[in-house]
Amino acid sequence: MLPPGSTIGIIGAGQLGRMMAVAAVQLGYRTHIYAPASGPANDASGAFTQADYDDPQALARFAAEVDVVTYEFENLPADPIAAITGAPVRPSAASLRVAQDRIEEKRFVEGLGGRPARWAAVSSRAELDAAIESVGCPAILKTTRFGYDGKGQSRLKSPADADAAWGALNGAPAVLEAFVDFSHEFSIVLARGADGAITHYPPPHNVHVGGILATSTVPAPAEIASQWTEAAALAGRIAEALGHVGVLACEFFAGRDGPVFNEMAPRVHNSGHWTIEGAATSQFENHIRAICGLPLGPTTITGQKVEMTNLIGTDADDWAAILADPAAHLHLYGKREVRDGRKMGHVTRVWRD
Repeated sequence: MLPPGSTIGIIGAGQLGRMMAVAAVQLGYRTHIYAPASGPANDASGAFTQADYDDPQALARFAAEVDVVTYEFENLPADPIAAITGAPVRPSAASLRVAQDRIEEKRFVEGLGGRPARWAAVSSRAELDAAIESVGCPAILKTTRFGYDGKGQSRLKSPADADAAWGALNGAPAVLEAFVDFSHEFSIVLARGADGAITHYPPPHNVHVGGILATSTVPAPAEIASQWTEAAALAGRIAEALGHVGVLACEFFAGRDGPVFNEMAPRVHNSGHWTIEGAATSQFENHIRAICGLPLGPTTITGQKVEMTNLIGTDADDWAAILADPAAHLHLYGKREVRDGRKMGHVTRVWRD
């Protein structure tokens, strides 16, 4: 176990790093942020290394100054992360490699008995035609890397949309995924300790607007609850197969024949933000507990109902009205520039009656 007073190195300076740093400080740890530029996490951390993510010398110096290394997002070059030797990296680069490539991810999950939507790899315009033949339409074309919050995606209602979809992705390697007939979207957020112990949070019902998560609500509807066990079992197998230490999130569709795997994130996740006030131990605290070798905390819900709402763009301007709501817990990320589609904060409401 890493005792309080140890230093946790966090790669990435965004809001997830910020909330991890807050949880770490509450447990008595110091934090050190590593990123190419300062960001929201810097407000909650006492040390900062400014360097590129693929700079092996800077990463080595950073690792020498901390006791454990973690990261807040998966779009990192895996090789430099894997080469870090000055401190343990949790989760390891193995989780990064799988999560940051959609083809690798789908094959890995299928090998563990998971069921993604029908899909085909696409690396050329001709392969897109072949993929449409095998996958069908409607479908969605996604870049194999770097897509999130609806970015790096293009929808095809029919084969006639192929040229436009391929052009929208600028010819980047991609996967074509069939549309899934589903009733709800949900996620499994778990924490796995260094000793292999796993704890799961109740699955939230996730609603997306424009490809961006809008709300996460627990308890989830019956259609999700009936698929919880199967989905959680798959997420657990993924974590164990990767030797994952920390929080892992897996997104699913509630399909007619059971849960359909969408994608995974080897980190704390937007759909787990409700846990800060809505669970006995937040996902951020359990991530810190896991990477430091501490016992994992309980994940029981603290109220009858919990709902997290993302504050996108100018939504955060309503902060005064939100603070006037006695059920609301406001989290603003300290971002200086407001942009359409940018997550500026979130608000969680807990109903205890």
